[in-house]
Amino acid sequence: MIRRFRTLPLRSRLALLVAVAVAFAVAAVSVTCWFIVQGKLYAELDDDLQSSVVVLEQRQLDSIVGSCGQEPSDTDSIGPRSGSYGQLVRSDGTVCLLPFASAAVGVTHQDKKVARDPDPNSATVRNGTDSNGDRVRVLTTAVTVKTPLGRGVAKDYAYVAAVPLDSTRSTLNELALFLLLVSGIGAFGAGAAGLAVARAGLRPVDKLTAAVEHVARTEDLTVRIPVEDDSEDEIARLSRSFNSMTSSLASSRDLQQQLIADAGHELRTPLTSLRTNIELLTRSEETGRPIPEADRKALLASVKAQMTELAALIGDLQELSRPDTGQHAGRTQIVAWQDVVASALRRARLRGPELTITADVQPWYVRAEPSALERAVVNVLDNAVKFSPDGGTVDVRLADGVLTVRDRGPGIPAEELPHVFDRFWRSPSARALPGSGLGLSIVARTVQQAGGEVTLAPAGDGDGGTVATVRLPGAPVPPPEPDAADGDD
Repeated sequence: MIRRFRTLPLRSRLALLVAVAVAFAVAAVSVTCWFIVQGKLYAELDDDLQSSVVVLEQRQLDSIVGSCGQEPSDTDSIGPRSGSYGQLVRSDGTVCLLPFASAAVGVTHQDKKVARDPDPNSATVRNGTDSNGDRVRVLTTAVTVKTPLGRGVAKDYAYVAAVPLDSTRSTLNELALFLLLVSGIGAFGAGAAGLAVARAGLRPVDKLTAAVEHVARTEDLTVRIPVEDDSEDEIARLSRSFNSMTSSLASSRDLQQQLIADAGHELRTPLTSLRTNIELLTRSEETGRPIPEADRKALLASVKAQMTELAALIGDLQELSRPDTGQHAGRTQIVAWQDVVASALRRARLRGPELTITADVQPWYVRAEPSALERAVVNVLDNAVKFSPDGGTVDVRLADGVLTVRDRGPGIPAEELPHVFDRFWRSPSARALPGSGLGLSIVARTVQQAGGEVTLAPAGDGDGGTVATVRLPGAPVPPPEPDAADGDD
């Protein structure tokens, strides 16, 4: 049953649960109502029975006792005929009908007990049957006798009064049927209302389901679910999350496609040049017409440079293919940034021996991935070396966690500054120079992952050139390392 319930659609389960809950509530109310009405009706019957109890005179008691077993006589009536029952019960169970009684009421052990030990202040009430098999409400109490000396209690007798239960039971049966009908209608109405509410409440979920199915079927990530701006319920939050997810996926796919397109464009040029040079060398070997030694060396040098450029480009692509969610937790460590800058300076001086590179490096320790941080610093210095004129000067300074690299090159136009950190972007004036356009993208990515920021701006001292600024959080001294001796104490 539970397994079958779980296979039902969500709206059907909601409607069924609402119907069951309402049916249970209505049934509980109906049962409670029925018992309350039954108690009220029986209380009224008990009051009628209490008021029907008569006070016998001694002569009437003697007459009734003397006529036990005889047909009742209307001439010796004690009171008006009210359609109720009346009789005296001896302690041995003998029944003496009152003159107005038309049938006897079945005697119980409780009636005999009241007869043996009569108490004028106590009475018992029960349901019973008369001699004709009809249901009656019975009251048993002590016999009150009026004598010349006052009132007393007749010993060895109990007074039993009763009223028919036919009308009361008929009323209760009709009430039960009515409450059952109302409960059924209520449960059915609750099920219908629950289904309507479930359909209205799950309509946004249906839209979300249709959108997800559409995306899975067509891979169309432009689908958006309309959401009211002031709505803060769970469905609205789910819809906003779905819209944000599809927007992020669409942006990621666009960036991926752009990366593939740009990488293909950048790879095509060195591959074409490399293929041309290799074909020239191959044709020379096949035709037996040797290429002049100087030209051959130039071709081989060109092939070597293009292969180096391809290797650098592939390395840059691998670096950019790493997740953007942050540096690998196992690779980050405390790094002496001044040592990284010093190593990058040595490489920069080898690449630009004709340049003057000044350095003012002060200690600063950061948390980063050593290899990635060194690659970023090398890229910044390479840009400064590449765009500096022969005999120019590059100033490098590291102080208080700020690395500045200032060159005296042509500078970057103001309209191009917003694009310098984009992947594969290259200034039109620098397209003839070697490079893939990924260096500054890698710098920005590494610095951001380390919690810092990088900027490029024109030098403002009138000598031209560009100033690259890298800021990283850290401290001028390394953090204390755990003392291994502490663990031996």
